[in-house]
Amino acid sequence: MNPRAPLLAERMSRLGTETAFEVLAHARELESRGRTVVHLEIGEPDFDTPANIVEAAIGALRGGKTHYGPSSGLEETRAAIAEDFSRRRGVAVDSLQVVVLAGGKPAIFFGLIALVQRGDEVIYPNPGFPIYESMIEFSEARAVPIALREDNGFRMDVDELERLITPRTKVVIINSPHNPTGSVMTGEEIRRVAEITSRRGIWLFSDEIYGRMVYEGEHVTPLCHSDPERTIVLDGFSKTYAMTGWRLGYSISSKEMAVRIARLQTNCNSCPATFSQIAAVEALKGSQESVDHMVREFDRRRRLVVEGLNRLPGVTCVMPRGAFYAFANVQRAITGRFATVRDLQRALLDEAGVATLAGTAFGANGEGYLRLSYANSADNLTEALRRMDRFLKT
Repeated sequence: MNPRAPLLAERMSRLGTETAFEVLAHARELESRGRTVVHLEIGEPDFDTPANIVEAAIGALRGGKTHYGPSSGLEETRAAIAEDFSRRRGVAVDSLQVVVLAGGKPAIFFGLIALVQRGDEVIYPNPGFPIYESMIEFSEARAVPIALREDNGFRMDVDELERLITPRTKVVIINSPHNPTGSVMTGEEIRRVAEITSRRGIWLFSDEIYGRMVYEGEHVTPLCHSDPERTIVLDGFSKTYAMTGWRLGYSISSKEMAVRIARLQTNCNSCPATFSQIAAVEALKGSQESVDHMVREFDRRRRLVVEGLNRLPGVTCVMPRGAFYAFANVQRAITGRFATVRDLQRALLDEAGVATLAGTAFGANGEGYLRLSYANSADNLTEALRRMDRFLKT
């Protein structure tokens, strides 16, 4: 063995991360030293998983549902997902198109690994979920950002998308409702993207994990308009049912692509947890009152947060239409005091005890913005705004 050989494969240098978990770790360290921190950095509902879902999982465990299942997921779970998606999104989906996954991220990982290689290009939203860019580059494709701008409500400019497409474009990624901005693409915009990608034979990857969290407008899946043979949809249970720790998501694609995704899961983690899948069936078929209540509460909080942000010195914020994030413009608050928004993020945590995320955690086009998750209580959100106001006025 050559002692001077690099310890890791070169591809590891292209693998990114999620800054939210790094900020959370620092916030926890401050709390361990007696500091109080208001957490607005992590993207998960502050609600517990509904009791009927928990009871279904307990029953499954007691009933011996603790063994391996099919790599694509249990048939009853895939059938429940297909039925729910077909009914809510208005497009027919077969259970053979569904692969149940250990969270939503594997759909991104497996989908891109299966589709792209060196020389291909993938267009993705920037700012956007950081795992898109990370996995594009890990797959040795070229990451092509499309800027989401405040003056367009942080929605994708479809004309700009069309100009970015080249003969090497293999995949276009869309995310609506959007993380980190909370934007929601219009039905017409979704239709145009679907038609452009279908006409050009480009794969369309639609991240719809926040699809149930829409406060203005409506969520439209591109599967209503796109080529189903070249479309992959990501969805899951983490956000809608407050099941982040259960690690349960799914992909919807063509039957042929579903076989490929399931094969990748076989090689990676064999299959998703069986008892969690039983709980997922209850989540879909049981009462949806907990979901409706959570969405109503997030709607109330988004108004509280945005109104409060717009009263802070040097801060403005457009009203998000979906998800549970506010993307605040802090460019005037940075000027003269901080070199970058990341400096402001650090100071807010270290000095004011408010954990937020710099917009640049979601790409270069996030400079000058802070993402705040309003998946916290109204009292805590009010306290965070009070701390931020005091900090920005000093």
